[in-house]
Amino acid sequence: MSILDRLATSQNRRDEVPNQELARDLAAGKDKKGIREIAENLWNKDKNIQADCIKVLYEVGYIEPKLIGGYVDDFAKLLKSRNNRLVWGGMTALAEAAKANPDAVFAHVDTIKKAKDTGSVITVDSAISALAVTAAANRKYNEVIFPYLLKHLSSCRPKDVPQHSEKTLPAVIASNKDGFMKVLEKRTEDLSGSGLARVKKVIKQASSL
Repeated sequence: MSILDRLATSQNRRDEVPNQELARDLAAGKDKKGIREIAENLWNKDKNIQADCIKVLYEVGYIEPKLIGGYVDDFAKLLKSRNNRLVWGGMTALAEAAKANPDAVFAHVDTIKKAKDTGSVITVDSAISALAVTAAANRKYNEVIFPYLLKHLSSCRPKDVPQHSEKTLPAVIASNKDGFMKVLEKRTEDLSGSGLARVKKVIKQASSL
């Protein structure tokens, strides 16, 4: 029995439960062979299988990023796909893989930026996470990536500021926190209610770094 038989598509299911269950089993068993088979089928001729496979991989990443850290190049390749499901799925996987393999993700920073600038809401959200986690890995990466994140925060839609400032926080360090807080203080002029409260909390967290 192929591991592909456990995918939702193979079971004629339209929900994601089979994919999530498979991901949990692969992660629990640290099944590298099974994960490799799933990764290889990101290029299956059946688009539904491709979609299921990227779902399984980023679900594995949620549980244990190290298990998908070796597939960064594959995820980055998906960012150039014409299939939006694969684009945002690939970006979601990159955001998790960056926790285990930021060096590999850094090699694709330009591709991530390009996909983010033209991508869907989910693609953008995950791109900010992938970039912030990578920027947090070391000072060199931070110096390259953080100005881009700051520029994004200064110009993104007001309703995105709370979530994206929270996602950027891991990349904030003592040497860049003042610029970060200055941008957020300016953006509070556009906010109210719970969004304003969230951003003020992020500012407070940054000030203590």
